[in-house]
Amino acid sequence: MSYDGIAQTVSDRYARAAVTGEQMCCPTGYDFEDLRTFIPDEVLKISYGCGTPAGLDTVRVGETVLDIGAGAGIDCFAAARLVGPTGNVIGIDMTDTMLDIARRHAPVVARNLGYVSSNVEFRKGMAEAMPVADDSIDLIISNCVINLAPDKRKVFREMHRVLRPGGRFTISDIVSDQPVPQYLVHDTKKWGNCLSGALQVNDYVGGMMEAGFLGIHQVRFAPWQVIDGIHFLSITLTGYKLPEAMEPNGGLFVTMRGPFSRATDELGQSYRRGIPQPVNAHTAQLLGTPPYQSLFLVSETPVILESSDPQWLAILPEQKPCLWKGDYALFTGPFAEVEDDDYHLYRRGIPLEICTKTLKVLETDAYRPHFAMINRATGEVSGTQVACTPSGGCC
Repeated sequence: MSYDGIAQTVSDRYARAAVTGEQMCCPTGYDFEDLRTFIPDEVLKISYGCGTPAGLDTVRVGETVLDIGAGAGIDCFAAARLVGPTGNVIGIDMTDTMLDIARRHAPVVARNLGYVSSNVEFRKGMAEAMPVADDSIDLIISNCVINLAPDKRKVFREMHRVLRPGGRFTISDIVSDQPVPQYLVHDTKKWGNCLSGALQVNDYVGGMMEAGFLGIHQVRFAPWQVIDGIHFLSITLTGYKLPEAMEPNGGLFVTMRGPFSRATDELGQSYRRGIPQPVNAHTAQLLGTPPYQSLFLVSETPVILESSDPQWLAILPEQKPCLWKGDYALFTGPFAEVEDDDYHLYRRGIPLEICTKTLKVLETDAYRPHFAMINRATGEVSGTQVACTPSGGCC
């Protein structure tokens, strides 16, 4: 199917849903009781998504927010309340029926919020060619839309173009744990169901990095469906368009606290827990973004961390046998790759089979935000216990 054919198929499907009220593809996390206090039911009943990017603690007062694939406007209206009357929200969509509904209800939402006029504007356009000026957006949100775009890398480049230096995105989407085969890719119905266009996590994040984004990390995830052994996940990601970094007068040093024993960042620099090393301004800027901040100490002189230091962070595996239960760990950033204290190497977006002992480690508070977990076992697993090696390597 051609790119134009895919876009038309998706647009037609969502236009029909706007008329019929058909429940579309994805799980949601909306608090409809809260949203109903200012958003009309006609909008709420035809709102589709796989997360709540506008409802997270991500939208700031006075910002300019762009919603890619605004639909009937639910996330735009949620953002309109959060940015306040001094902020602005732009929603783009390719489906006329959805745009008509969103535009009709914008003044109603403004009145319900007590605004003199609406701070939301809806524009017709494609995600691959956004009708938005360069460097004009503080925050991009999108909810289960980019997986519907045939050329996702072009979407990511457009996102980078319209964001201001220092801007960021928070998007929810459907991804897969392995490549989607051709018989699903060319299934027109499953394009509307957010399946056929899903990318693997590593390809999705890789496209973002190619566009120039850094600090890409998971905000939340939830398993969604398993089809023919392929796991589809709902994931919310945040990343940054960093401004140009100025070199400080003096040198800077960073020391990784953990929980990883070793890590390589998105710029290719490697770190070992507790060992200080010099960094340039660009790397220091990257490590200053929220997903990295709590994992590092930044100083003007080298700081060595010993394991007895309360700032040292390590989760050691239990020294006992373990079981294989079909569990797989998907590392979701912000590093390019990391290693734990049992010598497992996790590359971002690549599933790694893990035993029960490692699963327990990754479910701790220190590790959990960086991983999505899936289980590929199709039935009860009755494996025997396996002893770990004397050197500490697991299984």
